[in-house]
Amino acid sequence: MLGRNLENEIAVWYRGAVRFIHELRPETVVKDDAIPTLLRTQRQPTFVTINDNDFWRKIEADSRFCVICFDFSDSEAKKIPAILKRLLHHPVFKTKAQRMGCLIRYTNVATTYYTRNDRTLRTLPI
Repeated sequence: MLGRNLENEIAVWYRGAVRFIHELRPETVVKDDAIPTLLRTQRQPTFVTINDNDFWRKIEADSRFCVICFDFSDSEAKKIPAILKRLLHHPVFKTKAQRMGCLIRYTNVATTYYTRNDRTLRTLPI
């Protein structure tokens, strides 16, 4: 989501820090397989990506972080701040404690998630 200024839109309403993954390991290329390890070094991070093909059902859910995958094209990425705000205000994901251990996938059809304790897919109304 780098280069789209979405972080500024999110920072308007999100109280926590809004950072890019490369800020966690400056001056290096961060490959997708290193992201879970980097997330474990942070305090309850929620990682947001449009790269759902490499994360959704590919990485293990972990109680130390949350991953939200948007099944969007680059041109649809501008919709993320408003949808993310709705997702993070949903009763299931409202607090960091509730989100930790969740992998969430948002599409234009459904919001689906699983947790580290239960890999059963659950669907929420959009």
